[in-house]
Amino acid sequence: MAEEVILLDFWPSTFGMRARIALREKGVHFDLREEELLSNKSPLLLQMNPVHKKIPVLIHNGKPVCESHIIVQYIDETWGPESPLLPSDPYERACARFWVDYVDKKISPGGRAALRLAGEAQEAGKKEFIEGLKVMEGELGDKAYFGGERFGFLDVSLIPFYSRFYAVETLTGCSIGEECPKLVGWAKRCMQRESVAKSLPDEHKVYDFMLEFRKKLQAQ
Repeated sequence: MAEEVILLDFWPSTFGMRARIALREKGVHFDLREEELLSNKSPLLLQMNPVHKKIPVLIHNGKPVCESHIIVQYIDETWGPESPLLPSDPYERACARFWVDYVDKKISPGGRAALRLAGEAQEAGKKEFIEGLKVMEGELGDKAYFGGERFGFLDVSLIPFYSRFYAVETLTGCSIGEECPKLVGWAKRCMQRESVAKSLPDEHKVYDFMLEFRKKLQAQ
């Protein structure tokens, strides 16, 4: 019996991109089902994630897995053991999980504020976003990827935010390339991977989406 792999997603979601990249890194064929989160959530999404009612949700043979970092770890443990995303060493695994948690608690909120808010709140969000990226650039150092020469869990978790760099720069007047040149170099290196290039949306499309989303927020 063939495996059924479904991913409930929303195209501009950085968290959904993580699942897409991980699945493609492992060569897993999946049915990508786009959710209309700004209007009506599908009955399948509400059934598969009744607690949070949000994407991404990975459905593997009818069983749901929720939360992006948990999904990526599930994918890593389920498919392609010869090409692991997480390090084999327990301490290195713990460090990778720490930095993904940092991305979720520092970089994600800052970027969200920079894109959605205005005035002082936007400026504060931009500052938090840039500061978080600088910390990650320090962690990257001169390595090709965060784990060294191997593209891994932390790379999968951070690279989706590259799709928002143009929107943040355009809306706030900053230059991430000037602030974090090594990190931008890393991002461009990641974009050469088919799994990443296929999973990240066009930066101009993301910018246009954020403009429309801001208008809707302001109209509320």
